[in-house]
Amino acid sequence: MNLKDYQAGEYAQQYEYRSFRPTLIDHPWLVNDSAVQSLLSDADRVLGELNAFSQLVPDVDFFIRMHITKEATQSSRIEGTRTNIEEALLAAHDIEPEKRNDWEEVQNYIQAINQSIEQLQTLPLSNRLLKQTHYTLMQGVRGETKQPGEFRTSQNWIGVSLQNAVFIPPHHEIVQPYVCNFGLV
Repeated sequence: MNLKDYQAGEYAQQYEYRSFRPTLIDHPWLVNDSAVQSLLSDADRVLGELNAFSQLVPDVDFFIRMHITKEATQSSRIEGTRTNIEEALLAAHDIEPEKRNDWEEVQNYIQAINQSIEQLQTLPLSNRLLKQTHYTLMQGVRGETKQPGEFRTSQNWIGVSLQNAVFIPPHHEIVQPYVCNFGLV
């Protein structure tokens, strides 16, 4: 497929709403746009610079841990958590009781990322790895009873209600087939 012709997806009519249906991507790509080629070249160069920079950092593992913690606090905000990076670095007993649930969600996120990175040494990027990561992410926090470690089996949305949603992701019946189309089994 020519990248120039790519469309991210379309909206598919469901019952009383329209959900987003992404375009399948597991096929050969043709990139013949000079602007995209230039951006890919720039990205490759910057990755090389980052690799060179990593040789100068005294403790790369500490540097990576801090980025994982930052990512965990920022990404968890999607779910409504309000833990900042300073709080994420504290021990559980140092967290105010009313903030502990949010702190635990961020800690699960950090643990899930670290476990996934470790498991990538022996497992391919796969449904199994995604499900294990999700299982870790949901342990002991809000949502822990909503099928941790499994693909969803009902429709979800972003917004106050399905009828007034800002975004409705793919219908639950196509989640697994689409994940498989992305090369994961």
